[in-house]
Amino acid sequence: MMTTSSLYIHIPFCKKLCGYCDFYKTMSLARKSEVLAATAREMHERATMLEGTVLKTIYFGGGTPTVCTPEELGALVACAREVFDCSEVEEVTVEANPDDLTEEYLAGLKSQGVNRLSIGIQSFRDEDLLMMNRRHTAEEAVRAVERARKAGFDNISIDLIYGLPTATLEDWRGNVERAVALGVEHISAYHLTIEENTLFGKKGITTAPEELSDKEYGVLCEVLREAGYEHYEISNFARPNYRSRHNSAYWHGVPYLGLGAGAHSFDGKNTRSWNLPSINKYLEGSSLESEILSTQERYEEIVMVSLRTAEGVDLVALEEQFGIAKRAQFERIAEPFVGAGVLLRKGENVAFAEEHWLVSDGVIAEFFD
Repeated sequence: MMTTSSLYIHIPFCKKLCGYCDFYKTMSLARKSEVLAATAREMHERATMLEGTVLKTIYFGGGTPTVCTPEELGALVACAREVFDCSEVEEVTVEANPDDLTEEYLAGLKSQGVNRLSIGIQSFRDEDLLMMNRRHTAEEAVRAVERARKAGFDNISIDLIYGLPTATLEDWRGNVERAVALGVEHISAYHLTIEENTLFGKKGITTAPEELSDKEYGVLCEVLREAGYEHYEISNFARPNYRSRHNSAYWHGVPYLGLGAGAHSFDGKNTRSWNLPSINKYLEGSSLESEILSTQERYEEIVMVSLRTAEGVDLVALEEQFGIAKRAQFERIAEPFVGAGVLLRKGENVAFAEEHWLVSDGVIAEFFD
């Protein structure tokens, strides 16, 4: 069976800086054409990394990919079809800001082969959006989803953020119910994180109290479960058959190539590489760095990522990759958590009970040296 792979393309440009965002980006579009040309060159130069694989997903992230024209994004998709085996590509995703999604723009994306949208809505409340320094309103967010549906997109994901200091529990419930009412196929909901180098970090903004955040997560799970969404990863919910194929590839150790300043790659075995978050270094061709993961590092990474998914750790696969001793070690550490109902044993898999996912970091750390 042919090995599958994924392609990530980072577009490091934004028209406005959101208060919480820690991804590499710049508001200067002056070198956009140069960066896109360099991205196409990098695709050719690093093509051997995915040699012998068939590409399943292409994902444009950022930054804000929709600062590019559909034709600019389409040129990179076309480049990928020249360079890689794209005969089985199932998903071409573009992250989008609601206010960029005009009827004309959406039609352009469709014509370039984009078949999935990930729309950064974050909240359906203008108070929250203003606080986060988003450049769209709640009404524009709703209209963007409606226009995307009218344009023929039948695989739409939206992002929401909870743990905001400006929202009550009922405000958050309203956000989740609004998302359900829009009928989107996929919802990613992340807790607000404050990083030092973000606008929020510099302003000293804090998240909602932990007790409120825990209740918001409970509401999220409850409302989406009742609406028929599968809770397949700690922060991700999907209608049946609409899980993010691209993100699922990350969680299952599939090789992926990341292009652009700040993008990361993994060969599916033990080598991780990344471009430094610098447009200047990227254009100079001097931004690529890499590391080889030790067996223990790879083991810990697989345990950590797997326990964030509904399927959890596959004990048979763990034994095949790391040996019977590592499997026994994992089972020994997991046993008291299974006994307490924090982890569930499902045949040859060990996974978190949904209500305990919020304490996952502390539990996962117990499996590490």
